[in-house]
Amino acid sequence: MAEADARGAPDAQTLARGPARRRSGRRLTGNARVLAAPAYERLIAAEPYLRRSIPTLIVIFLLVVAAARSMSMMAWHDDIERTARTMLGLGAAELASAMREGEKSPGDDPAASQDYLERSGVLSSLRPRHILVVTDANYRIVASAPGALDWTGKPLDGIVAGGQPLFLFGERAGVMTVSVNGHEWFAALSHIGSGRGAAALLIPKETVFAEWRRMVSLNVTLFVITSGVLIIVLYAYFSQASRAQTADRIYDQAHQRIDLALVRGRCGLWDWDMARGKMYWSRSMYDMLGYEVCEDMLSFGVVSSIIHPDDADLFDLANQIVAREIDQIDQVFRMRHAAGHWVWMRAKAQVIDPEASEIHMIGIAVDVTEQHKLARQSEMADMRLRTAIENISESFVLWDSDDRLVMCNTKFQEQMGLADPDIVSGTARADLETRMKGYAFERKLAGANGRDGATFERQLADGRWLQVNQSKTRDGGVVSIGADITLLKLNQEKLVDSERRLMATIHDLSLARRAEEERALELSELNRKYMRETERAEAASRAKSEFLANMSHELRTPLNAIIGFSELMQSGLFGKLGSDRYEEYARDIHSSGNYLLGVINDILDMSKIEAGQFSLQREEIDLDRLMAEAIRVISVQADAKSISIGTKITEHATLYADRRAIKQIVINLLSNAVKFTGQNGRILVKAKKVSGAFVLSIEDNGCGIPKEALKKLGRPFEQVQNQFSKNHTGSGLGLAISRSLTEMHGGVLKIKSAEGEGTIVSVRIPVSQMKIAA
Repeated sequence: MAEADARGAPDAQTLARGPARRRSGRRLTGNARVLAAPAYERLIAAEPYLRRSIPTLIVIFLLVVAAARSMSMMAWHDDIERTARTMLGLGAAELASAMREGEKSPGDDPAASQDYLERSGVLSSLRPRHILVVTDANYRIVASAPGALDWTGKPLDGIVAGGQPLFLFGERAGVMTVSVNGHEWFAALSHIGSGRGAAALLIPKETVFAEWRRMVSLNVTLFVITSGVLIIVLYAYFSQASRAQTADRIYDQAHQRIDLALVRGRCGLWDWDMARGKMYWSRSMYDMLGYEVCEDMLSFGVVSSIIHPDDADLFDLANQIVAREIDQIDQVFRMRHAAGHWVWMRAKAQVIDPEASEIHMIGIAVDVTEQHKLARQSEMADMRLRTAIENISESFVLWDSDDRLVMCNTKFQEQMGLADPDIVSGTARADLETRMKGYAFERKLAGANGRDGATFERQLADGRWLQVNQSKTRDGGVVSIGADITLLKLNQEKLVDSERRLMATIHDLSLARRAEEERALELSELNRKYMRETERAEAASRAKSEFLANMSHELRTPLNAIIGFSELMQSGLFGKLGSDRYEEYARDIHSSGNYLLGVINDILDMSKIEAGQFSLQREEIDLDRLMAEAIRVISVQADAKSISIGTKITEHATLYADRRAIKQIVINLLSNAVKFTGQNGRILVKAKKVSGAFVLSIEDNGCGIPKEALKKLGRPFEQVQNQFSKNHTGSGLGLAISRSLTEMHGGVLKIKSAEGEGTIVSVRIPVSQMKIAA
């Protein structure tokens, strides 16, 4: 037996391999010893393998022959196509080269071109169905060969479909597959050069592959005949082997019925040949353990290697059986599954012919993994239940139907003053109650826990209060859960006291409510008065805006005349005024008139904005040009004070807005910057896209604005006076107009300044109002 183990037992690596093919898992291997069966005794050992391999060999032979011949025919097909393409390309190139030597274009002398094609050696060296074509510069056919072809005078691109690359690239397009009258042709075209025309060579694909198709038909016919002969031979062979197959089928059916019954019952048969050290397993045994079904006898070492060493020892068991110490077994142990986990098995077996020389042990093995798991789960559930009951904040006790203790937690033991020896499972309830502490007070609550239960309020000797809920279990027992309600009782007393105070507070609140209602009536009356005053103020504001608009319009007409006449007097159009002082007076009149006109224009614009009469005409504005225009307007004032104006504007920036409004914003801000910047100062104009918005900022290093004055800037007629700006004139409307126009575009105007350091004015317009070109 030891010799058989040495020959048949696999090593640990064999058992550790991964799952085998399909669902049967790995395969257990041992010495090959074929089971006794009628069919296998009559046949040669190699016959089953030959019977299974002959059809495969024939199919493989036919596939190899078909594949080899198919590859040969495909290679021949490729050679034919390659040769045809090469001949077409060379022929077209040769014909084009010959036509280039002539001084005239083919279209100038069609008869000479036709005569040249018929005498050319190119056509004689090609197949009979090759077609030579010569076209003019417009691809109209001027000559074709053979001459019987009626293509002369027709456009080549109208006859040939799908050959546009040929007409565009000529010989660089190579040989292409085109369509002529619905049939596929090979075509090549070469330009004669200098727009003189082109030479083309064509042939039908059907002509090129005609010989190849005949050979394919012949090869297919021979292959079908050969396959038919081999199929007839195969049929004759299987007719002779049908009797053996019938016997095998009968044996397999009987074996499958037994295996099916064993598989359904999750059990397996095994036969242990003690003399040879071999073991037979039924198919169900392999299925239970996930191994590939094997018709061989398993060696003693193979089976021993998959049994858990802590559960059973086959060597010791075999020695006991051989020594006649036992004649049957009933044991639970673990066996390794093909997937690597352990399966719990219960084996029952009986020793057969204990007095004979060949001892066999035959039995069954049942998979009891589920029962083992259920037992473990029940044990774990019981442990979890006990842990949960122990850890709850309430006391817990369970009595059975005979009023005996089943279990309780430490909370119950502590509240009742019981020691560990007192809470033994099975103790009578009457005996246990004699050892419990007495209650200072107990009261049963009516109908608090249903028909089969009861609820008690109990006060312990130490002053704590418990609410105990008792319920019946399905088996007639009683479960009691006691919750500590000491805090609840204390809160209940406080609640009664709070209720008294609440009633007094409610009385005070009712008095306060009446006072508040009277106050609300007074506020309502004040609100109505306020609304009337608000309406009057709004009407006054509208009247003021309309008055300013009308008054500004009336003032501009005489001012324009004053400015115009002062300009005439300054220019001396009608002669000198007679005195230099008159010229100085004329300049003062002109300057004052322009200043007053600017103030009136500002007032008029502000009044239009406040009256809601200013409408935006949006258009796409080139910011580079608009900025240049605004800077050019301000440059006279800036040059007078030697102020440098720099720009830093995003290239090709456009803004979708009102051109006049944006320009007025820029001019107002630049004018303020020049006005409050000293001699030799500097101003920087920036425009860029930042975080989804267009930002225009004007920075100067002028006198700056005090911090306390920043909040009122931007209001109409508001000005900041300090030692730097008190001598500057202005209406105080420039910033207000700029802020209003910015807000009408959905933007915002911000001012950042420090006195003595300069000012930064930023205008931000949302991205939805602009377009920035890349």
